[in-house]
Amino acid sequence: MHMNLPWYKDGLKFSCTQCGKCCTGAPGFVWVEESEMHAIAKYLGISFEDFKRQYTRKVNDQYTLLERPKNYDCVFLKNRLCQIYPVRPKHCQKFPWWPSNLASVEDWKETAERCEGIDHPNAPLISLKEIEQHLE
Repeated sequence: MHMNLPWYKDGLKFSCTQCGKCCTGAPGFVWVEESEMHAIAKYLGISFEDFKRQYTRKVNDQYTLLERPKNYDCVFLKNRLCQIYPVRPKHCQKFPWWPSNLASVEDWKETAERCEGIDHPNAPLISLKEIEQHLE
């Protein structure tokens, strides 16, 4: 039986350069689950309630991390580094392997314009199997 393989069936080159660009400059949503909010609050040494009030906003039935109003940077980005990296939300951990980025070659190329780690000369080839694991 022949399966319909995605356009990236041969893998994609990616390596995070820690440039911070995925956390800057465009309005959007960084979805955060309740368990992640508890972990981040603990990491920051504040209560869950304080974390929710200070660092999130509710959109419909979900919570998203706040952005800085002037430049849309994530509130946890400082000097291009994530201040909560060890406990960052799954939404962040999965970048750039988001379905919207992988929908088409064009979407991947558009993401690459904002992410220098995509097709970086020193980036390893990430296999289809690895990509699919990130998508789960």
